[in-house]
Amino acid sequence: MESSLKRNIGFLGLVSLGAGGVIGSSWIYTNSQFFKSYGAGGEIFGLLVASALAVLVSLSFAELSTIFSRSGGEVVYGYAAYGKKGALFAGWALLGAYISTLAFYVTASSLLISTIFPEIATGPYYSFAGVRVHFTELAIGVGMMLLVFGMNYFGAQLTGNIQIVLFLLLISLGLALVVVGFSKGTVNNFMPAFSDGQDKFTSIFRFILPAMTFLTGWESVAIMAEEAKIPKKKIGLVVILSIVIAACYYIAVLLSSAWIYPWQKTASMQMGTIDAFKAAGFPILSVFAYAISFLGLATSAVTLFAAAPRVILSLARGRIIPQLFAKTHPRYGTPTNALWLVLALVLGLGWLGKGTLVYFLDMGGFLIALAWSFSTFCLLKIRKNYSELKPGFKNKHLIYPSLGGIVALGIAIFTLIPGTPVSLVWPYEYVILAVWCGLGLFSYLAQKNETSISEEFLGQQFKLPIQDHLSGSNKEAL
Repeated sequence: MESSLKRNIGFLGLVSLGAGGVIGSSWIYTNSQFFKSYGAGGEIFGLLVASALAVLVSLSFAELSTIFSRSGGEVVYGYAAYGKKGALFAGWALLGAYISTLAFYVTASSLLISTIFPEIATGPYYSFAGVRVHFTELAIGVGMMLLVFGMNYFGAQLTGNIQIVLFLLLISLGLALVVVGFSKGTVNNFMPAFSDGQDKFTSIFRFILPAMTFLTGWESVAIMAEEAKIPKKKIGLVVILSIVIAACYYIAVLLSSAWIYPWQKTASMQMGTIDAFKAAGFPILSVFAYAISFLGLATSAVTLFAAAPRVILSLARGRIIPQLFAKTHPRYGTPTNALWLVLALVLGLGWLGKGTLVYFLDMGGFLIALAWSFSTFCLLKIRKNYSELKPGFKNKHLIYPSLGGIVALGIAIFTLIPGTPVSLVWPYEYVILAVWCGLGLFSYLAQKNETSISEEFLGQQFKLPIQDHLSGSNKEAL
């Protein structure tokens, strides 16, 4: 079966997919709520700490992506370290996180537009979870996803080129806010960074958890490494660079909004940075901030819609799900069947509407925390078993990626335990998680008699060294 992907994503395209996938939408207007809850210092310094943790986690991906430059990223790492079970765990966690986030965007796109055109939230509707879903709103979200699907269908090169344009626009608008914010604003608007009586350490620590959800999407660099036309050693650097760029962007723009206008006043507004620049006398920059929210939504959606089908492709190559999803388009080199599956899953969840937005975000955050932590265990196992493999990027000290993995695992555990500040919503989100796990187990069991794994799953150059360390069915599978 043809499952060849084309190497046509350049350095700038890969950086744009990685960093653009991280920079989302809601952060630029929800800072009013976060300023109120945690203070400007709590959000900004908490985001800084979370960014440092994300960089630590990315060190595992950075090294492994230069050994296994195969589509699917952590799916391949999971197989090399723990066999099919490891590949399924990594793939199902990543796929669940990406699908839930994309389903969130189906509704989020219309929510943004309704702030300018409230009439779209009128007319015929249906209700789900006690919240109205207007057909006009749903049509806008579906239309956006179809557009993103079309971009990805016609090749990774087209996707990368479009992402470069969107990303450069995003950076340009952000720079305008930062330059004006710091040149026309004052530190007195930011200080004191915390409200009276607010514990500084607690505020910073509590914001680390939601900040982690802002910092997802860079995994796409490793997932799409097979299609990158750059030296392998640079792929690991792009993984880390993507987080650094996105984190600096987040912090600089949020800090500029607290510099240009007193953050305590922004905390009482509805649209955060958007309202802050308008109130400070810069209506054009307020429009820029609003445009950033749309561009961030678009860049994140494009990246996740590119990454999710590659995860499915990799699972199919590994005989973990049906092989029909390993098929690629003979001309465009895109995983067509996997793309159609992602579209069906996203639209199948997206129609649920605004009443399930929190569910999508919570599930996505929990699953991505699992995926991040698992990458560390994969690195440790592969380092131990396959010492002869020479990565293009190598961590001198494993303590740093291990620390990132432990923190990510801790977040995932606290999410599962009822009664913590980040617990899943009982019983709905626990039921959703159980269903998703059940689907993964069914897919695994349905393919349990498939023992022949194509060399392209790991790459032929890695077949012999890895085979030496495997035993039983996993060794036969190679």
